[in-house]
Amino acid sequence: MAHVVQITDISAPELDVYARLTEAELRNRREPEKGVFIAESAKVIDVALRMGYEPLSLLMEARHLRNQGGALAQRCGDVPVYTASREVIASLTGYTVNRGMLCAMRRPAARTVEQTCQGARRAAVLENVVDATNIGAIFRSAAALGMDAVLLTEGCCDPLNRRAVRVSMGTVLQVPWAYVDRWPREGLARLKALGFQTAALALREDSVPIDDERLLATEKLAVVLGAEGDGLADRTVAACDWTVRIPMQNGMDSLNVAAAGAVAFWQLRAR
Repeated sequence: MAHVVQITDISAPELDVYARLTEAELRNRREPEKGVFIAESAKVIDVALRMGYEPLSLLMEARHLRNQGGALAQRCGDVPVYTASREVIASLTGYTVNRGMLCAMRRPAARTVEQTCQGARRAAVLENVVDATNIGAIFRSAAALGMDAVLLTEGCCDPLNRRAVRVSMGTVLQVPWAYVDRWPREGLARLKALGFQTAALALREDSVPIDDERLLATEKLAVVLGAEGDGLADRTVAACDWTVRIPMQNGMDSLNVAAAGAVAFWQLRAR
């Protein structure tokens, strides 16, 4: 049964995970088995629990214990549930908590590219996408629009960043993902060995439109999206099997990477 603790001292060390540890410290690269991430909102916490993630503690407005928060706390077993008013929690965390509750959870063990892509027909590959909101939005689109896996280069924002998890509505906890190292040369070679063709989204003269029937007929396809602003590196585009464009109108030259991903995922989904 959950152990309810009324917050009386916001400087208590057991609250550091919510208030004073940076995202890098939560991730704990030196000891990844001790890494933590923060799930925010009842919906995201529910998804995490259903997917088998291990809760370490909860922080919520006291009023939520009488309804949805109390039900979630019961599902978390014998973990501390820290409670306070909305104002105290905001002063502790430095921001207004979405839907009034947070849950600290153990980070999962890292997957390999091969584990992540097992059985996948469609994958998204993100090259140096650094904005947490974009990462979260891309995962949400990937889950909704037919991507079986997401791969990220080391320059990407951590998918388990608090904002990324929240914006994704918990889909970063559902869609298999992994980091791919030594990108692009060895990373692309691993995808090829797994049977994937690769489609780089880039506005190039030699590109094919996104509705090209040859793309739709591809059995296993990885959609490669580039960094905000700069897009994909030239060497990445050159090494991919296809260069693909989303035709633009009204003088527009590009879409935000998350919007482009949503268009590409829908159009190129496995039929």
